[in-house]
Amino acid sequence: MKVEEAVRWHAVAAVSWDEARALAHAAAVPLPPRRVSLADSVGCVLAGPLVSPSAVPPVDRSAMDGYAVRGGGPWRVVGAILAGSPLAAPLVDGQAYRIVTGASVPSGTTAVLPDEQATLIGGRLHGKVAAGNHIRRAGEECAAGEAVLPAGTLASPQLLGLVATLGLDQLTVIPKPRVLALVTGDELVHHGASAPGRVRDAIGPMLPTLITSSGAEASAVVHLSDSREALAKALSAADAEVVLVSGSSASGPADHLRSVLSELGAELVIDGVACRPGHPQALGRLRDGRLVVGLPGNPLAALTAFLTLGVAVIRRLRGEGLDRLTVAPVAGGLACHPRSTRLVPVRVGPQGVVPVGHGGSAMLRGAAAADAFAVVDPGPAEAIAARLLPLDPGVRPWGV
Repeated sequence: MKVEEAVRWHAVAAVSWDEARALAHAAAVPLPPRRVSLADSVGCVLAGPLVSPSAVPPVDRSAMDGYAVRGGGPWRVVGAILAGSPLAAPLVDGQAYRIVTGASVPSGTTAVLPDEQATLIGGRLHGKVAAGNHIRRAGEECAAGEAVLPAGTLASPQLLGLVATLGLDQLTVIPKPRVLALVTGDELVHHGASAPGRVRDAIGPMLPTLITSSGAEASAVVHLSDSREALAKALSAADAEVVLVSGSSASGPADHLRSVLSELGAELVIDGVACRPGHPQALGRLRDGRLVVGLPGNPLAALTAFLTLGVAVIRRLRGEGLDRLTVAPVAGGLACHPRSTRLVPVRVGPQGVVPVGHGGSAMLRGAAAADAFAVVDPGPAEAIAARLLPLDPGVRPWGV
């Protein structure tokens, strides 16, 4: 079944890790394009090609500080052209203008003679030039009407500089999706140490940075009790394209996510993923199109679920494809699980990846010391190579 067809049906069993990413990506729809200022476009992607309205540069310009000359020399210096000066009179053979980098060269210019190659003797300028040297020709960077960059290009600082060079003050981009986080749990404490029967919340502090690193806007982190009514009310009122719900995605007596989604008429796209840690993750789509990502209550499991489903959903809402993961050798090998994908915290070095340990679903020590998760496919033996899932979702692997 094609992914586009599969997302129309409720999941009936845990899906594979790769299928879960593909389903989550296909379940989202890119947000409508918006025209914004350059400052507001940072971190968004272009909704369409970037087209230059005019040639860049618009006229021939000097690429060096020196002299605009005509002919083979020696030359008589007849004036100076500074940046911003009006266009000078045309040169004739044997004449030169003093000129600075970026200034418009007068018509008739053969070449620009750089300062370090120029000698003035008895009022005459001497030096060797080749035709066209050190002149930036009109349209050298791009022609008027040329598509400079394709849709989907990230609005990076250097892209904004290019856009300004093109003379544009706004860009049409796909805006960043808004993500609201709901952290459930009567046992959670949010300040100080945990105590018997209580657990310090480790998921709430992680989520805002994970969200923003993924290219979304973190709306808020809201803490809820283990109440079905409170969860239903919060989901109904959520003003965001994506809602993360942690601690309510399993099947225990305090896990209400699936029943609340059913009550709200949502489609359950993913109901469990065959991976360790992070099996009890889920993805639902509300009637109005908002997406709900269920994260397990254990911290490392919640992290793997966010990187699996949350990032895939956000990428699609932003108009981006799924990240293609790079492959690296595994030093000493990693044991495979017979049925589930393993996500193992590893450090990446010259000889490949090395597990850092402490990879239990409730532990973050391993992830805090790691660079990536090694994605170990199911199998009967050991993996000698694995795909790498960056722990920082802002890291874009080569080839994406």
